[in-house]
This record gives sequence, C-alpha cells and structure tokens, in this order.
Amino acid sequence: MKDIIKSQYKASLAMLRDAIEKCTEPLWADERYKPPFWRIAYHGLFFTDLYLSENVEEFSPWAKHIDEYESLGPMIHKGGKLPKEGPPYAKDELQEYYDLIIEKLDAAVDSLELDQTSGFPWLPFGKLELQFYNIRHIHHHAGQLSLILRTELGQELGWIAMGKGSG
Repeated sequence: MKDIIKSQYKASLAMLRDAIEKCTEPLWADERYKPPFWRIAYHGLFFTDLYLSENVEEFSPWAKHIDEYESLGPMIHKGGKLPKEGPPYAKDELQEYYDLIIEKLDAAVDSLELDQTSGFPWLPFGKLELQFYNIRHIHHHAGQLSLILRTELGQELGWIAMGKGSG
C-alpha cells in the first residue's frame, strides 16, 4: 500500500513540477490571475509538505517560508483577512522546495500509521484518507496551472501515471 501511495505522490508532484518548469517569467507573477501562478504552485507544495507531517505540531515549515504566502484567498482562521502580498518566490526557489519534499517523501510515507487519525483537527478523517486527499489536492492545483499554461502558452502538461523510483 505504501509503495502505491509513494508512486502516486511522485507522479502528482512531477506534474506540478512540470507546470512550474513550463511557466514563463512574465506569466509567473501575472496579476491577471488571482492568485498568480507562483502562489498556486507554492500553495500546492506547502500543503503537500504539511500533510506529509505526522501532525500539525510536528510540522516544520520550509526555511524560506513566508507566513501567509501559502494562502490563496481569505483566511477563515484569521477572520477572513486576505493573505499578505509581497515579492513572489522565484521559480528556482520552488524547484528547490519541490526537491526537498521529494527527498523526504519515501521516509515520510514509510513512517505513516495509516490506521491513525489525520493529525490535523480540521481534517476529521484517518491518515490513509489524508494521503488520497493530499494527492487530489496536488492534482487540483496542477490542473489550475495546466489551464493557465494551455490558455496563455498553448502548452499542456503530460500525464504521468506513476512516480519514478516507486513500487
């Protein structure tokens, strides 16, 4: 089961990385898109990293994390406040974050106790379901980025059926 989970994480994340790589510099922070491309990509990576943690208390954000950059819209936990704006992460920074997530993915999945609770009070289901939830979340945002790439650049993301080095 864990080999399958790792494979699907790696495939989903590879599609997200493909979107990041294909994005042009002008499109990266294009304000016509709310939220902009870079922020959607960071959001996907941040929450992948978070939900690969044992629980919210054990999560240690990426060293370059800027508080609220992970949020895409009004933050319910902060009374509907909009997240802070600021300079975007560079593509190479998000590729670096991607690499860090990939490096720790196998060990993180291997350590999961799939019969336990999610570890995140706002997600009232078990750890196994959290993995499906997290993978769907990656795909949701890879799909958003794919649509932007297709609309603006005529580029598509290729389908990746399973992750390399898995199974």
